Amino acid sequence: MSFNESLPSWLQVVSIVFLVTSIAIAFIIVFEKRSPYKTVAWILALVIIPIFGLIFYLFFGQEYRKRKMYSRKGLKGLGRMRQVTSKQLREFQENQLDIKEEILEKEKIIRLLLNNSHSPLTTGNKVEILNNGDEVFQSIMAEIEKAKHHIHIQSYIIDDDKIGNELRGTLIEKCQAGVMVRVLVDDVGSWSLGKKYVSSLRQAGVQFDSFMKVRFPRLTPRLNYRNHRKIIVIDGQVGFTGGINVADRYKEGNKKVGSWRDTHIKIEGDAVSCLQVIFAADWFFVTKDVLEGKKYFEPFTEGKGLPVQVVSSGPDSDWESISQAFFAAIASAKKYVYLTSPYLIPPQPMLAALKTAALGDIDIRVIIPEKSDARISKWCSFSFVEELLEAGVKVYFYQKGFIHCKLLMVDDILCTVGSTNLDFRSLETNFEVNAFMYDKAFTKELSGYFLEDIKNSKRVKLKEWQQRPWTNKLRESFAHIVSPML
Repeated sequence: MSFNESLPSWLQVVSIVFLVTSIAIAFIIVFEKRSPYKTVAWILALVIIPIFGLIFYLFFGQEYRKRKMYSRKGLKGLGRMRQVTSKQLREFQENQLDIKEEILEKEKIIRLLLNNSHSPLTTGNKVEILNNGDEVFQSIMAEIEKAKHHIHIQSYIIDDDKIGNELRGTLIEKCQAGVMVRVLVDDVGSWSLGKKYVSSLRQAGVQFDSFMKVRFPRLTPRLNYRNHRKIIVIDGQVGFTGGINVADRYKEGNKKVGSWRDTHIKIEGDAVSCLQVIFAADWFFVTKDVLEGKKYFEPFTEGKGLPVQVVSSGPDSDWESISQAFFAAIASAKKYVYLTSPYLIPPQPMLAALKTAALGDIDIRVIIPEKSDARISKWCSFSFVEELLEAGVKVYFYQKGFIHCKLLMVDDILCTVGSTNLDFRSLETNFEVNAFMYDKAFTKELSGYFLEDIKNSKRVKLKEWQQRPWTNKLRESFAHIVSPML
């Protein structure tokens, strides 16, 4: 008698259904033509841990970008941006685009972002770097106090804590004074936000909603696709973006990792309309409410100022726009690449770009935290360190608490600040936003803060790293296997 025949009939049926489903999913994974690295990881998960692997795939593994679950078509602000990018592409081809000669070195990246995300190069901008929670929240609250027409806030996390309640009180006051207030949070990121907090905002007239609601017991495969963007737009004239959510830990740190190091930027000028378009698209996706008119979208001045491209990436874009721009920036480097990320889990093309640049004698420096707010992500990050060190990449462990900045600087010409981490999830799955700046003085200023962070970091040496305990190597190896699925 075979093993199957010894099983109860109902269990035999379940086994057959499970086997057929697993085989079907394996074929789907193969035909989706993902990277071989991710394909093998998912198939191994189905084989080694079949039940858990199948459930994990159904909730976290499906590729929605190709299925167009999210469309931004028909939005007037987006249509205007596409008209501008088409015009700029023609001007590039005819050598008529009026930009500083010094940034023409990064012309390919500008063109790339015009093509892959319809992100116009805006020139009439003033941008200010804001370091850490105190500076960021002080500046944001000051601008909110000045609001006359509308306040738009989008955040992955809003906590019901001191800074969260200070923001809530100010938004209620502004709403009662006649200012239109819209708040959009990620449903998973702000899962702990209580009904009392939300209802107090809504009762005061604030329009509050959450992105891709996930509710038990009816879970959704879209649980995997989170909106990690941080955008604030006030009266269509002032905007903020970067790595900081609305939570006390960005000001006060926490017991687990200590102080919290992060960076945000404040933008005034044409690029604010681009931030507004991204917010409007996400707001429309959630509420079906269309935002339009000059009060929301100021006309581009095309004036003198800092050149900025605001870029979004995620299931709402045809390409992995930010990932492609990061790759192109690293590949185009002639002198240096400075990079800070709280999580270092790069897809294979990005890993190859970093190693290739380092082997070509480009000064590649990467800062990651030694203490992390996510244990598995920390092990995954550490699993890439030896490979980078062997290629000549200089890796630094930040010592003064937890570094949460998401920064990239190249050759004193190009830099980017935003919500995107150097990991699979940010680069391939999440909804993200970054501002790319093309300016020597601004890039040098940001690089200066990076070099200050280097002073508060410990450089990792290859021989010392290779001598770490075997138990560390073992857990890092297991984490490395699952890293494409995180």
